[in-house]
Amino acid sequence: MKRITRFAAILFFSFFSVLALAGNVDINSADASALAGAINGVGEKRALAIVEYREAHGPFKSVDELTKVKGIGPVLLEKSRDKLVATQAEQ
Repeated sequence: MKRITRFAAILFFSFFSVLALAGNVDINSADASALAGAINGVGEKRALAIVEYREAHGPFKSVDELTKVKGIGPVLLEKSRDKLVATQAEQ
């Protein structure tokens, strides 16, 4: 019984560790569908606006810059901040 409990605990923590690592969405490379799935309160239309803003103005330097996109405010951003990253391409 102790062995089963230990195995279950290892399985549980392994699963959630993988989810935590896989959960980050790069706002500089994600498509509209991925952005809509990662940002709470953002649908396909607003996610498309993020992609269009990125194409017009270049990559985001930080996740905070998402607030420059119309319809993305600080409160909405805070709900999903932990799932987002803004990586910069090598130059």
